[in-house]
Amino acid sequence: MIDILPGLREWQAQGEEIALATVLRVERSAPRPPGARLGVTRSGRMVGSVSGGCVESDVALRAMQSLDTGQPAVVNYGIADELGFQVGLSCGGSIDVLIEPFRPGAEWDALTGAVAAQQPAIYAIGLAPAALLGRKLTLTPPGEPVGAIAPGLNDRLAEAGARLLETGGAQVVTLPWEGAEAKVFLEAFPPPLSMVIVGATHTAISLSRLAKEVGFQVTVVDARSVLATEERFPDVDRLIRSWPEEALAEAPLGEHSYVVVLTHDPKFDLPALSCALRSPARYIGALGSRVTQEARRRKLVEEGFTEAELARIRAPIGLDLGSRTPPELAVAILAEVLAVRYGRA
Repeated sequence: MIDILPGLREWQAQGEEIALATVLRVERSAPRPPGARLGVTRSGRMVGSVSGGCVESDVALRAMQSLDTGQPAVVNYGIADELGFQVGLSCGGSIDVLIEPFRPGAEWDALTGAVAAQQPAIYAIGLAPAALLGRKLTLTPPGEPVGAIAPGLNDRLAEAGARLLETGGAQVVTLPWEGAEAKVFLEAFPPPLSMVIVGATHTAISLSRLAKEVGFQVTVVDARSVLATEERFPDVDRLIRSWPEEALAEAPLGEHSYVVVLTHDPKFDLPALSCALRSPARYIGALGSRVTQEARRRKLVEEGFTEAELARIRAPIGLDLGSRTPPELAVAILAEVLAVRYGRA
């Protein structure tokens, strides 16, 4: 959704009639995940995607119908036949898509405001029964809810949304309601993920670029100004030329922080790891051989850290992919970071 916001704002300013399509559910293989969106104007302009091109033409036609009737609709797209005469997915999957007129109200404004402020938000859209279709709710913990799906559902949607905020993403939830079931599309927008790379090394150059590609806000920390330059790191969000303990005080670590220590030098490694271990950072990884790790562990024990606390440090850093070059090591590190983010082994 975040990717198409600029386009939607531009169209609104130009007075365009807009329909919005949202992927609600994916079964088996499909090109786009739940939460993917496609915006379509009455004049035929498009932004975003719900299937990578498989069903967009039909979605655009149905979007015009939705603008004509003013009503939302949920459409299922399944497997296309071998000759491609049917509209469908050639990848063998099935998706449900909500197609509705785009009429931003208080709920949408609360959501986009939270996203712009980099605050957590939960967005809900009623799907079933028919009386709930198209109703909206935005939750911005710990703020007051904006909108409602149905009486008695807000608290349960807040609980389900809080769990979803841990990783982000979207899903359809089914909740008991008035002796039946309510189906609600729930989408979580956690605060931006933060990666702090300590050490402006060759590996850091590749890792910072890759991490930006997958949505991290990247900070590179190194007191060595000859290495920490804008020329070497043109795309990072912050480049801090100071010692790790000073830098991490300036850029506090939170639950959505991922710390990667690449300096391979005790005078940088130890203060960086000490700061990271005292924080709620989700991931802490450090470059170094087994000999280096053992020496580092002894020093940290002397500082008062327990074995349980030291177990948070992932070293050797990165998944064992057989990496040899700095770019390959960056891939291995990012792969491990993503595995931790999504709770994979």
